[in-house]
Amino acid sequence: MTYPELPVKLSAMKESNMENTRIGFIGAGNMATALIGGLCNSGFAGDQLYVSDPDESKLQPLTDTFQLHRCASNQALLEQCQVVVLAVKPQAMHAVVDKLQIGNNERLYLSIAAGISTDRLRTWFGRDVALVRAMPNTPALVQSGAAGLYANATVSPAQKQIAENIMSAVGLALWVETESQLDAVTALSGSGPAYFFYMMEAMEQAGLELGLARDLVHALTVQTALGTAKLAQTATEDPSQLRKRVTSPGGTTEAAINHLQSKNGLNIMKQAVLAANRRSEELAKELE
Repeated sequence: MTYPELPVKLSAMKESNMENTRIGFIGAGNMATALIGGLCNSGFAGDQLYVSDPDESKLQPLTDTFQLHRCASNQALLEQCQVVVLAVKPQAMHAVVDKLQIGNNERLYLSIAAGISTDRLRTWFGRDVALVRAMPNTPALVQSGAAGLYANATVSPAQKQIAENIMSAVGLALWVETESQLDAVTALSGSGPAYFFYMMEAMEQAGLELGLARDLVHALTVQTALGTAKLAQTATEDPSQLRKRVTSPGGTTEAAINHLQSKNGLNIMKQAVLAANRRSEELAKELE
């Protein structure tokens, strides 16, 4: 499988006509800020970006840093843009969408709100619109994210490419075949950073108990996690084979792995991801 370069290159934007595309962000929270920063760092012009948010304290840093357009209302933003990123909290989405007078039916809407289905959004819009749902994760804040995307039938190939380019500006962006698979993406990569932080937390606690200084423990743990991810990203083997390659018979690594296996560690981690998937499905139903 071939993955896109990280971050997306300006040439890819030109191929998809993004250099002529005006993109608006309804909501100026952390993920919107990350996407705006990723687009600008990839060469996208700030004067083609628009943002609206009722919180003035979120808008000022964005306009100061990226020289984008600040809109007085969501409707004013809508009337300027061919692409609108819905970057509001799931609980606020209905109220935001319900007030929009969408007019032009050729606009692309990209929702990064968890749990709100395209069918539900279509109901709130009151008509068929081009909708893409994206499930990003927090490493997007440092342009190292992973996102799953799903497009409804109204999205054109060109719009699909634009949505992919926007999400690729902050990391990896991959399409799922069915919308229900976004629950699995949520469980795997959406919640995934917490799983690795949990492991890092345990490693740091062990290092401290073994007498290492706190700053040394933290630096070694973080660098080990970073290096391991890079090895996994560039290797042709799967993780189980990579693990075996660094597990010498009778050595220290084998002692650690044997202990984890005696506690059924692999299954515990798998069951944790499945629990996250079940909760994602439940939350979607609650939001519906």
